[in-house]
Amino acid sequence: MALDGAFLYAVKNELQPLIGGRVEKVFQPSREEIIISIRTRGGSKKLYISANAGSARVHMTEKQPDNPQTPPMFCMLMRKRLGSGKLIDIRQDGLERILFLDFECVNELGDIVTVTFACEIMGRCSNLIIIDSSGRIVDSIKRVDEEMSRERLVLPGMKYALPPRDERLNFLTAAPEEIVKRLRETPPAELSKALIRIFEGISPVLAREWTFFAGRGVHLQSDTIDGDLLERLLYIIKKTKNQLTSGECCFSAASTKEGLLKDFSFIRLNQFGTLMYTKELPSASELLDYFYFERDKAARTKQRANDLFKLLVNLTERTSRRIAAQKTELAACADKERFKLCGDIISANMYSVKKGDSSLTADNFYEEGCPKITIELDVRKTPSQNAQHYYNEYKKCVTAEKILAVQIEKGEEELQYLDSVFDALTRADSENDIIQLRLELHEQGYIKSGRSKAKPPKALPPIEYKSSDGYTVLVGRNNIQNDKLTLKFAEKSDIWLHTQTITGSHVIIVTDGGYPPDRTIEEAAVIAAVNSKGRDSTLVPVDYCLAKYVKKPSGAKPGKVIFTNYKTAFVKPDEELANKLRV
Repeated sequence: MALDGAFLYAVKNELQPLIGGRVEKVFQPSREEIIISIRTRGGSKKLYISANAGSARVHMTEKQPDNPQTPPMFCMLMRKRLGSGKLIDIRQDGLERILFLDFECVNELGDIVTVTFACEIMGRCSNLIIIDSSGRIVDSIKRVDEEMSRERLVLPGMKYALPPRDERLNFLTAAPEEIVKRLRETPPAELSKALIRIFEGISPVLAREWTFFAGRGVHLQSDTIDGDLLERLLYIIKKTKNQLTSGECCFSAASTKEGLLKDFSFIRLNQFGTLMYTKELPSASELLDYFYFERDKAARTKQRANDLFKLLVNLTERTSRRIAAQKTELAACADKERFKLCGDIISANMYSVKKGDSSLTADNFYEEGCPKITIELDVRKTPSQNAQHYYNEYKKCVTAEKILAVQIEKGEEELQYLDSVFDALTRADSENDIIQLRLELHEQGYIKSGRSKAKPPKALPPIEYKSSDGYTVLVGRNNIQNDKLTLKFAEKSDIWLHTQTITGSHVIIVTDGGYPPDRTIEEAAVIAAVNSKGRDSTLVPVDYCLAKYVKKPSGAKPGKVIFTNYKTAFVKPDEELANKLRV
């Protein structure tokens, strides 16, 4: 686990300016997340705390997650106990993965009491616990009874006890002789694993980084450490201690070449070499905010909109099957002229055909040389009825061709529309975005309205960017907003952009009657590529033109437009640039 006790120590030091601040608000965005807004002399700060097994953490945040309309019971209890409380201390026991936030509050009787909020950041055992001034548990975000654990119960009214811990060294206070002695006493093992057993509060990534430095990239065993190797190991441990205590940390996040975030630490990560990219951020909070938000963004969206994903996949598959069947039927209509030919030849040879004949062999006067042709007949019908049968088949094919061509065109437009909704859903980063997509699908008749009688939240404004030249660039969040942005908000002199033949958002450069420089158009094209299905491509064509040349076809689905007088720019999607320009 990358968020170890040592990293939590760095977070604790970073949170020191919050001491003396007062609790303004308490939110609970989800079952295992808490946000405490604290008013300090430097302004309001949001403290984010999570007890989620896969992303437990504590840090300051600038992000504002969506909150439920009705606050959960634990949130109400926190508001009651901590409301207007003053943060007087932030404590950590050694390098244990627990932060204690002490608040000076006023109870129901008007007495000043100390309420402690324990943030236990311990993987699947993570928990958030409210402790009163007598040391008893008021409540926790996860109650632990005897069926869940026999070692440690966490229930209201019980005396709070620290989790069981092993006797391990704190590398911030341990002397070099003590480290060497413990290393010699540890059973032989891979050095990084041995270090984890010796020291408290260090993660595997930190232990591997120490080992990488000591062995210059060579894997080491704990029983082979001596001489220069031991000196290098003690040196890197002392250097890490100095970085952590002085606040001169290098907060690094490692990601694969495909952009998948893998690990982070408070020191520079060299162990991955050229196999991964390393990004450095200025603070522990910014690193945790970036790492977990980016890593869990897709998972959060998928979880919140899982039913919509399934619906869109099923609708897409059903529409594709229908179009395939219609195309097969349309291909069969290509033989329609033969039906007319058979009817004409039977009519011309009516005198030589009798009822009960199974076939007619006659001259094909439609071809040069009049070759013989054999036409099957229904023995139950008269010659006139047989001719009429072929004429009817011809008429059916002609009618079917017209209807099928229209139906196939509508089906392909529907596929494009479903694809655009699916793309918007994959880029949705808030509950509001998902709700607006649900409303859009309801308006188009794909889903029934929800049972909730509550008024849906107001749609968020378009995503706003600011180009390097100071021009405002707006991006639609969904198809309905795309229409409003392009057809109602945009002025005729504004520039409209959209990825060529690729589903994506409409993008508007607000020009205020002027014409932006090429750099702004290029940056807007990059933004359009990032906010499209082609965001993972190496090169994306983006069409752009004046907004006055963009029209909506009559009866077209949301987001569908036609445009003329356009140019095309080929750009490489750059999400980092787009995030930098985003307001």
